[in-house]
This record gives sequence, structure tokens and C-alpha cells, in this order.
Amino acid sequence: MTLTALVVDDEPLARLAIVRLLREDPEIQLLGECGDGVSAVAAIRERSPDLVFLDIQMPGIGGMDVVATVGTARMPATVFVTAYEQFAVRAFEANAVDYLVKPFGRARFLDTVQRVKTRLAAAQGADAGTTARILHALDTLKQRDDWLVRIPVRENERVVFVDVEDIIWIRADRNSVQIHVAGRVHVLRETIGALAARLDPRRFARVHRSAIVNIRRIRAIDPWFNGYHAVTMDNGQQLRMSRYQHETFMRLATLQGTHDA
Repeated sequence: MTLTALVVDDEPLARLAIVRLLREDPEIQLLGECGDGVSAVAAIRERSPDLVFLDIQMPGIGGMDVVATVGTARMPATVFVTAYEQFAVRAFEANAVDYLVKPFGRARFLDTVQRVKTRLAAAQGADAGTTARILHALDTLKQRDDWLVRIPVRENERVVFVDVEDIIWIRADRNSVQIHVAGRVHVLRETIGALAARLDPRRFARVHRSAIVNIRRIRAIDPWFNGYHAVTMDNGQQLRMSRYQHETFMRLATLQGTHDA
């Protein structure tokens, strides 16, 4: 497994020390060096390295600011570099793989690199297994054709039928659900779990315990804070996706790609 790496530090000698050690490892390809946070943000976004060595304290935009700007969900595996031990806690709060306190020795650096390789190898294996399970589930779902097409809801003394294709999203409200369509909200006396079981999962996804979305009405999915994602619907409504819904996120990405093709 070959990893690509970026080194970010405002001190040229500190960058040189890391670069020299990285060049000893044939499994790591150095993408480049950055001397400030602004160029680091641009390089991470444009080049998508697997690993970044990131100095915490830099003039202007420091390492923590780089993470906040790029977004934790889009950050590569990160090793923070600092001259102060007390910054280690902040490094791990930012989901860093490891941290190095200057000056560090060769043995400590090699331990860090090995930790990164182990973490990334495990993540790749988990992602492959998750994707395989999702694709298998999608193949199984193709065999069923009795999903809801229209939902009857009561309005005063009459019953109206809501086409499921017109649904933007559905919100749980105790033992009822609110069905949001363009310009209107219908109330149905049914739990969100029971309704979810009758909706075609190729078209609808439960992004939170209290929210179901119409996949075709999703405008964007953006990383948010602490592992969450924000789902923006085509009517502008923003919903938070639970950070435990990793498989749902993967399935949404797969289905969105299929619909857009």
C-alpha cells in the first residue's frame, strides 16, 4: 500500500526533518510541503493526500484552523506536530492519528508512521466490507415490487392520496409522522419505523431516527461537526444525518450516482 503525504510547518528545518524521514520509506510518496495554513488548506483540497503532518502553531491559520476550514470529514489521516505537550489533548480531540512533540527522534517517528499505516489499512478493509454489504442489499431489494406508491392521509372529513414521488422528507412526531411535500405538510397516524418498512429503500433513506428523506430530492450532502453530515433537500430544508449512519451515507452516495447517471 502506497500512501501520499503532505508536510505542513512554518519552520523550514522542521519540514526538512520530516521530509528526510519520509523519503526513507518506499511506501510513502511525498506530495509536497507547505509553510502556512492557507496553502495547506488549498493543497489538501486539491491533492487529497492520504496523510498530512500538520504543525499546530503557525502564524495566521494554525493547524486546528486548517482542520476546521477543510472539515474533519474531509481531512486526511493527520499527525499533529507541536513544540508543546499540552497540545496533545487538542490533537486527539481533532481526531488525529498521532502527534509528535518537537524535537522527536527517528524511533518515535517510525512508530507514528506505522500507526498511520495500521489505521488506514483497517479503514480500507471496513469500507470495502460496508460497500459489499450495501451492494448486496440493493440487489436483494430489486426483487420486491410491492412498495408504497401512494399514501392515504386524512384531511378533515376526506381522504387524500399522496404520491410517494412528491414526498420531500418525513418527520417523526411520537406515534404519527409529518409528510412534507411542496408547500404542504400531511399528518399520518403511523410510526416512522412502520412507514419506513413500507417505503422503497432505493428511493427513501432514514438519515436519523426521526427523519426519512426522498433520495431523489436531495440537493447535497455536506460534512458537519463531530462526524455528522448535513443533508440539504431541494426545497432548502437541512437535516442532520446521525454520525452512526455510515452505511446510510454510503448507500445514498451509491444511489445518487445511479440516479444522476
